[in-house]
Amino acid sequence: MLYIIATPIGNLDDISFRALKILKEVDKIAAEDTRHSGQLLHHFNISKPLIALHDHNEQAQTNRFIEYLKAGEKIAIISDAGTPLISDPGFKLVRAAHEHNIKVIPIPGPCALITALCASGIPTDSFVFEGFLPAKSAARQAHLKTLIDEPRTLIFYESPHRILSTLADLGEILGAARKATLARELTKTFETIQYGELNQLIDFVKHDLNQQKGEMVIVVAGLTKAIKDTTAKLSPDVTKTLVILLKELPLKQAANLAAQITGARKKILYDYGLALLNK
Repeated sequence: MLYIIATPIGNLDDISFRALKILKEVDKIAAEDTRHSGQLLHHFNISKPLIALHDHNEQAQTNRFIEYLKAGEKIAIISDAGTPLISDPGFKLVRAAHEHNIKVIPIPGPCALITALCASGIPTDSFVFEGFLPAKSAARQAHLKTLIDEPRTLIFYESPHRILSTLADLGEILGAARKATLARELTKTFETIQYGELNQLIDFVKHDLNQQKGEMVIVVAGLTKAIKDTTAKLSPDVTKTLVILLKELPLKQAANLAAQITGARKKILYDYGLALLNK
């Protein structure tokens, strides 16, 4: 049998009794980083053979593990943190197990994207997990442009050294006034869950260097019908002007002033601003 075992994303108390029981029973453990996972197992007094399974050796190791499984062994997959296969290795092994009629048993537990989503204040009824965005800004912006009209909540993972540039690209492409939540260091000592507009999150992270460290999840509201309908009637420059004014002025004043500056119809600007504020 092949077990997919979720492990803590920070707080070790989050591991389940069932996960510990299975880890003690299996013959071998496939781990993304054997040194990191070795510390986890040592903490719980578990001594099992650890074999590396990561992006660079997954194909070769999959064949190896399938042979172990066909011989009747019990194998567990764990990642560095959270639920395996979610932006982590393991997919090829799980698929191969199914193809060889080997039983696959998931042991549920912590997962950063679900933990962030449930605490985000962003709609949870329908969402899209995008994993890590491209590292380069041009490629990142190009991908984000494909998500402009996505009505479902968007969830991204991000590394600390790219968090500011990614938030900036999200604001530029999806709109600075989009509601979003930055969830950082979830379940750990310095956990932060910050809700606001994308432009507010950029300021928050920019002025607090501590917010540029650790593991991060970004949850962004999808495009609502109200915003889509009104945005279609406004150019990007006009909407940007209104967003800037809304930071300092009440909606009615901001819409009036934006209409004077841009020449756009005041009613359309007001409706767009209202949709943003109620999103």
